[in-house]
Amino acid sequence: MAKLIFRATGLDTVWETEAAVGTNLLKAAQAIDAPEGYACGGVCACSTCHLYVLRGGHLLSEIEDEENDILDKAFDVRATSRLGCQSIITKDGEIEVMITRESLQAFENEHPEHRGEFIKRG
Repeated sequence: MAKLIFRATGLDTVWETEAAVGTNLLKAAQAIDAPEGYACGGVCACSTCHLYVLRGGHLLSEIEDEENDILDKAFDVRATSRLGCQSIITKDGEIEVMITRESLQAFENEHPEHRGEFIKRG
């Protein structure tokens, strides 16, 4: 099992869980209601599950061309950027990620009942 720590841009809230090898980060976030977007349903067709890997990137699957192509559509892409739907846990250990502002906005758009909870308006 891997220990996962989810943080979110601009928030003090931290979500923690454990997930088995073979699980992707998006599914792990959904299991604990962490606010990671997934407009395409997690099929690598959008960039709304964009994350920054803060620690433990070596415990995740290698980035592939399809993921890189979709990341080209994301905002504020960094060297540590990954898509949650494509980041599969390959080894046990501790992984810490930051949910991007873009992903938080997508989550709120997908879940109007949470609108304004994660992104400050105005």
